[in-house]
Amino acid sequence: MRIRPVATGVTAALMGLSALILSPSAAHAATEGHRTVVFAHRGASAYAPENTLASIDAAHRLGIDWVENDVQRTKDGELVILHDNSLARTTDVEQVFPDRAPWNVSDFTLNEIEKLDAGSWFGQKFEGERVPTMEAYMDEVEHNGQKLLMELKSPELYPGIELQTLVELRREGWLSKSHVKRRLVIQSFNADAIKTVHFFRSDVKTGFLGNPTVADLPKYAEYCDQINPNHNAVTRDYVSAVHGLKGPHGRALEVHTWTVDDGARAVKVAEMGVDGIITNKPDVVRDALAGASD
Repeated sequence: MRIRPVATGVTAALMGLSALILSPSAAHAATEGHRTVVFAHRGASAYAPENTLASIDAAHRLGIDWVENDVQRTKDGELVILHDNSLARTTDVEQVFPDRAPWNVSDFTLNEIEKLDAGSWFGQKFEGERVPTMEAYMDEVEHNGQKLLMELKSPELYPGIELQTLVELRREGWLSKSHVKRRLVIQSFNADAIKTVHFFRSDVKTGFLGNPTVADLPKYAEYCDQINPNHNAVTRDYVSAVHGLKGPHGRALEVHTWTVDDGARAVKVAEMGVDGIITNKPDVVRDALAGASD
């Protein structure tokens, strides 16, 4: 179901909904054993247009459980799944609305965005693929039995999006005990956004995108379960430092690194001890890791 908080006064409106989702802290299950988990970045985005239903379906066909996405908000307050702040790279918005540069998501209503083709840029067979609403996206992930690493994209542009996202997750059944325990992580480059998520739903697993200094890691451990750096920043010592701290659920912090599409590199960062690898080519990474363990 959709909710429509407008930009003006959105934070106040959403705060009124906080009672619906507040919960006490809860212990969280460890990431699946000790194996390195593979995440399909924006879906299986090497094989289908990123952040579309086709991309998560492609990941499903490859047997990939975890998908990653990006959440933003339209001009009329709807949550949609798109990576860039602008619609230009992954849709035909420049042709449909030629006078609306720079074509930012926040300048278009959902109705306008739903007119756009989000697939043809990737390949003719994806013509007509749309920018999905968060509601439609969550329905497809649920239908596929997949798990979700959800990124709040540029939350500083969308006041109140943290709570709005939690409300939508709750409406879609994704804040149930089983989903929260095994199937959902919320991450962001914006530490304040993650703090906000943790404040409203301390049971939800969270991740910070970046590589804080080792000295600063204890501060992040107060509200983050994961530290998720670019793979170029990963070292064995850094992973050990992260693992040496316990997060808000009393378990060792995890490290999930991005974006690794090369099998040899995937094996190397896995050997450094990372808990997960985010990749556009999840089958390549999975097979490389499986081969290295034989």
